[in-house]
Amino acid sequence: MWSVNAMAGSRQTPLVITARRAYDPPAADDGPRVLVDRLWPRGVSRDRLRIVAWLPDLGPSPGLRKWFGHDPARWDEFRRRYHLELASKTGLLRELRAYARGGRLTLVYGARDPEHNQAVLVREALLELTSVTDAPAAGGAPPKRRSRASRGSARPARARTPGRRSPSRRPPRRSR
Repeated sequence: MWSVNAMAGSRQTPLVITARRAYDPPAADDGPRVLVDRLWPRGVSRDRLRIVAWLPDLGPSPGLRKWFGHDPARWDEFRRRYHLELASKTGLLRELRAYARGGRLTLVYGARDPEHNQAVLVREALLELTSVTDAPAAGGAPPKRRSRASRGSARPARARTPGRRSPSRRPPRRSR
């Protein structure tokens, strides 16, 4: 298990990212647990994992995963190739970061080696994304959010279909 503290930018709340093997029991201080493997760990139920989400597309591509084969001699090249893959998955990294709103996040992985697995690289990419996207704007303070009323409605108006009643209205009473 490893953990890293980072400042989450504009809010200055510490972000603690830990990692645990899927085969180890969850700890009380884990926070939200997210499985970051492409494959489900063998013989482990969802109840036993106690995860809030599984992001299989965040794992390395099948070709890269098979090529690496958890061989420490290939780690440096795997790291380079996987960073290239993660660069195109910023949406998934943002989704993963959203689970850490309370300041804690646990990445769950199935590999035996705690130092040579994709969770290590996902953590690095997540911390890099956090430091880049949460950095204050050039003026110093982050921009203020405008209310929905001042920026216009985010949703287009729904067209009503003739003959259909609104789902919020009760049906008319029948006369007896």
